[in-house]
Amino acid sequence: MNWDSLISDKRFGLEHYHDPRRGVRSEFRRDFDRLVFSSPFRRLQNKTQVFPLPGSIFVHNRLTHSIEVASVGRSLASEIALRLAPKYKNEPWLDKLDAMGDIVAAACLAHDLGNPPFGHSGEKAIAAFFSEGEGRKFADKLTPQQWADLTNFEGNANAFRLLTHRFNGRREGGFAMTYSTLASIVKYPFDSSLAGSKGKFGFFASEQEDFIKIFDTLNISRLPDDNGAVRYARYPLVYIVEAADDICYEIMDIEDAHKLKILSTEQVIPLLLTYFNAERRRRIVSRMDTVDDPNEKVAYLRSCIIDALVKSCAESFVIHEEEILAGSLTGSLLDHISSPEIDGYRACESLSWDKIYSAPDVVEIELAGTRIINFLLGELVKAVTCPDLHYSRLLLSKVPQQYEVQAPDLYGKIQAVLDHISGMTDVYALDLYRRLNGMSLKINN
Repeated sequence: MNWDSLISDKRFGLEHYHDPRRGVRSEFRRDFDRLVFSSPFRRLQNKTQVFPLPGSIFVHNRLTHSIEVASVGRSLASEIALRLAPKYKNEPWLDKLDAMGDIVAAACLAHDLGNPPFGHSGEKAIAAFFSEGEGRKFADKLTPQQWADLTNFEGNANAFRLLTHRFNGRREGGFAMTYSTLASIVKYPFDSSLAGSKGKFGFFASEQEDFIKIFDTLNISRLPDDNGAVRYARYPLVYIVEAADDICYEIMDIEDAHKLKILSTEQVIPLLLTYFNAERRRRIVSRMDTVDDPNEKVAYLRSCIIDALVKSCAESFVIHEEEILAGSLTGSLLDHISSPEIDGYRACESLSWDKIYSAPDVVEIELAGTRIINFLLGELVKAVTCPDLHYSRLLLSKVPQQYEVQAPDLYGKIQAVLDHISGMTDVYALDLYRRLNGMSLKINN
């Protein structure tokens, strides 16, 4: 793979209109702006990140998380471009490296667009509906790949669909994003038959041809697979998007847990100081001693950690660039950084699993979200598969017209239901659940 072909401003669905424009905004900056002003992006403000949506204490939601990831991603990509420039100073396409920051920032904004309500528990609930629940009856009515799509439902694959699929009444190419931005969100560049025990994959069967078209156009290496599954090397900028996401959620989850008093100041500050060597630690502690507010101390530590991780990940990318371009690098950029940063990251990761993701409020969200999504899936799948029933007609009349509930095949009908549910906010899903159960009827006397 090479940067000249990897960085392309060709737009998906608008290839025949391709006309490189010159001006203040690059095509990749247009991607970023297009996402900011989109409805799916705005809806992220009412989607759970980890903790329940805020009451008196504001914690991260999917929207604030995505904005922060975009900020870190742009800084990281720009740092990498700066470090790579001397190596490619004689190449005619050198200025393409300047686009890295805008491409990565746009991809970071989009990386969670396909996530359903109630955080990652929403993904698990959808997958479990088909693998363990009512949806099991459809196993022999779908192709093996279609069935694997459903039983491993993945927010990343759904984001790719959301950005590329032509929903009813919409234009060709979906969001009509650039090829490079679209490739940057495909964290797992293979189909669902290769999802494995982790249930991760990059695109649904319905978008497989689109995925292949984009990756082949960018000259991304296709990897051999004995069973005929579709599998490619990772698009290089995915490593940067992934690192920005990992940096943000790990540090921000701990900061949120501290604000919510799930973790004490005495637990958090020593933990976060493990990212630094002894000399840097002394300087940080000295500066923290000038403020009394524990939340401000943690916020200062968070900013120092992000700065350190951005530099370490940039160095890791440049060191391993040849492996990345060859499609042979295993693991993430964070797996290849050195001590003490990697020690601090692993310590935070361990504490998060032990204390945060098993916290009562987080588990309650998962329980409630699973119940709500199971119910909505059951009702809507029944409606699209038995559309002539009176209740089905009433329920389907409430589904937005953009979703193809009258698709010609079962897989398309089920996907329409998943499109609708995954686009819901937590608040809307809960409200619909209550209304369909008769819990919030407005009856005038």
